[in-house]
Amino acid sequence: MIENKEVMAKNIRKYMEINGVNATEICNALNFKHNTFSNWINAKIYPRIDKIEMLANFFGVSKAALVEDSDNIVLSSKEEKLIVGYRESDET
Repeated sequence: MIENKEVMAKNIRKYMEINGVNATEICNALNFKHNTFSNWINAKIYPRIDKIEMLANFFGVSKAALVEDSDNIVLSSKEEKLIVGYRESDET
């Protein structure tokens, strides 16, 4: 079973990639210490809830999206079609 801090690290890295931001940009925007943020994304430590909320707001996602293992989320075919349709419409 994957540990909570590993799930969190994976999700932060995922949303960094999706949003095209790097650690320096996030640390500057949210006034995080670089070493602390590095420890979060390398699954060495788990952030406090206030920092999770700041990250969630930064990425425009729920706190659950950061702390829960998204690999366990199962989408219906209708939900998958909606996501694909949205992504395709956003590319134009």
